[in-house]
Amino acid sequence: MNYRIIKNTLGLVLYFQAAFLMLPCAVSFLYREHEGRGFVISAALCLAFGFILRLRKPENRTYYAREGFAIVALAWIMLSVTGALPFVIAGEIPSFTDALFETISGFTTTGASILSDLDGMSKCCLFWRSFTHWVGGMGVIVFIVAIMPMTGGQNMHLIRAESPGPSVSKLVPKARQSAMILYLIYLILTLVQMLLLAFVGMPIFDAMTITFGSAGTGGFAVRTSGMADYTMLMQGIIIVFIILYGINFNFYFALLGTHKKDAFRITEVRWYFGIIAAAVLAVTFNIRGFYDSLYAAFHNAAFQVASIITTTGFATADFNTWPAFSKTVLVLLMFIGACAGSTGGGLKVSRIVILLRSVRQDIVKMLHPRSVTKVMMDGKAVPKEMIQGVSTYLAAYVSIFAASCLLLAIAENTDLETIFTAVAATINNIGPGLSGVGPMANYAGLTTVSKYVLMFDMLAGRLELYPMLILMIPEVWRRK
Repeated sequence: MNYRIIKNTLGLVLYFQAAFLMLPCAVSFLYREHEGRGFVISAALCLAFGFILRLRKPENRTYYAREGFAIVALAWIMLSVTGALPFVIAGEIPSFTDALFETISGFTTTGASILSDLDGMSKCCLFWRSFTHWVGGMGVIVFIVAIMPMTGGQNMHLIRAESPGPSVSKLVPKARQSAMILYLIYLILTLVQMLLLAFVGMPIFDAMTITFGSAGTGGFAVRTSGMADYTMLMQGIIIVFIILYGINFNFYFALLGTHKKDAFRITEVRWYFGIIAAAVLAVTFNIRGFYDSLYAAFHNAAFQVASIITTTGFATADFNTWPAFSKTVLVLLMFIGACAGSTGGGLKVSRIVILLRSVRQDIVKMLHPRSVTKVMMDGKAVPKEMIQGVSTYLAAYVSIFAASCLLLAIAENTDLETIFTAVAATINNIGPGLSGVGPMANYAGLTTVSKYVLMFDMLAGRLELYPMLILMIPEVWRRK
């Protein structure tokens, strides 16, 4: 393990964290809030510790897969700890455990909250909560790779460790250029949504923070009432954009290229839209008696389906009161998630497609042992290594999910629906679950043990499990 390159890169991450923390400082100055001092102190601590970590320059600036995984996992833990400090120092969230839970939920774009009164919070803290979604959506390491020349290292090891999906490929030959393209697309979508929301009458602060939550598919609201106060037009704009953020960003890159038709032939994107359409129609039909008109039922169904499959977690209605069929559809969507290479969480549509097609392939092989079959995606045969990787990932996912449910069952005196959906909502980075952690409730009532279990789940889910699991393997930390 190349410890010096790890410390050096973590120091750089702290420098960027200090820069991020200055943005809510500007918001506090604008609104004349004293809570901004918490962000100033936290930024100063980040700069100091970043300086210490970067004092000794690494002789060997090369890093490989294990360094990449370790850097990403440690960076996200460090970002969460330092990002929680302003809440504690400002007194907005006095408990460090609760502040850490809120911050991890922000950076991992989960949107699970321990707060019940958002209207009483300062603007700078509300801004920071939402901004962590935007930073975490595409990934802070990807952001650093995009704007900083990190010579001597294999940058794709960092991007692969942080980016969601069964595989990550370069859009262009150089990793830094790929990262720049990703963030440029991300930034354009963010600015367009922000301007549209402001144009239709949403207050500027709300338009900015809601866009951050949409872009990162996070789901932190800035009002206690959630999304219910906004007009149907505003909610409609949010529906469109959270669906767009849930698409594989390779789709947008293909649209910008010379072969635009190829973008619409991407298997995962077609399945993604097909699942959304089927789920919206099914839920609309099931909840039509809950609303005055079919349009209102369709609107709420579309919003919740889009919010859940993209793992955004915004809510316009208390879907905890919907019929069992609709709730079951939403829970299934929690596990499916968005596309690989998007800002969404979950298992990812591509993994689901590969799993289903590999099952079909095995059934065909049983019926016709001599037949030669292949699992196809986008007109190409899926390598056996990728199919094996998807199966291994699913095994790890189920293991962590089961262990988390058992730990919560020991720590909590509550119903199975709350335990099961709390784990599902955090490991899939969604936010609200059902029953005790439903859209009109929060996670404040859980025990400290449960909160730390769910914090691990949020980080593991956002980082695709392996970076967090690798930290627990002793062999990884041996020097080369």
